[in-house]
Amino acid sequence: MKATAWIAINVFRESVRDKVLYNLVFFAILLIGASYLIGQLTAGQDVKIIKDLGLAATSIFGLFIAVFIGIGLVSKEVERRSVYSLLAKPIHRYQLLIGKYCGLVLTLTVNVAVMAAALYAVLAYMSWGVSAEAARIWDAPALDPALLKATFLLLVELTVITAIALFFSTFSTPMLSAALTVGMYLVGHFTNDLRNFADLLDSRAVAGFMRVLSWALPNLAQFDVRADVVHGQPVAFGYMGLASAYAAIYVAMLLMISVLIFSRRDFK
Repeated sequence: MKATAWIAINVFRESVRDKVLYNLVFFAILLIGASYLIGQLTAGQDVKIIKDLGLAATSIFGLFIAVFIGIGLVSKEVERRSVYSLLAKPIHRYQLLIGKYCGLVLTLTVNVAVMAAALYAVLAYMSWGVSAEAARIWDAPALDPALLKATFLLLVELTVITAIALFFSTFSTPMLSAALTVGMYLVGHFTNDLRNFADLLDSRAVAGFMRVLSWALPNLAQFDVRADVVHGQPVAFGYMGLASAYAAIYVAMLLMISVLIFSRRDFK
């Protein structure tokens, strides 16, 4: 456990020193701020637009961080040949892999928290001095605590994306790993449609294959509750718990497969 924690802390420190990471967070905060200006152009819908764009920016830039840093967790060590010195120490390969994953999740947590704070700051500035009568037309308060639910589920989704990126990086090149991870992200938001499409097929074999594929692929659409939060619809804690449990099981499965592949990889 000490070795895993040490690796995670070092990954976090290295990620924090990465200028690309700062640029991504800066542009995300800039986009959240720009949403305020866009919201001013739409009378009565400014709060919704700020919330929607803010959460979208958090999701997109979080995805960039998860993919472009996640795929380099293993490939960087191999290219620099620093993996040899690491494995020469009393560190198991599974500790190296899990430690790097935990370090990136910690990095994502800090960055998502910063972007959430920026979103709340924009909303607080926008709602300052607004009369009670004007606020009544909003579907939800400007500083709605439910935004934290949407942000939390976005972070849970990013932990799955990080595990996918780490999985591909154990046996593929960085460019291919990035392409595969982004592809999984896109497909993961349409797994429900894939199941519905399977019900329309006449061929039982093809329909069965599509259903198996839909269950094997990550169901990322369940983590997206932005529309519900923006429009003031409740998001139950029970739903959040089930979605988090699903993510934990899927991440654990991916990490086990990744450890199995990485443990059999020959670095000689």
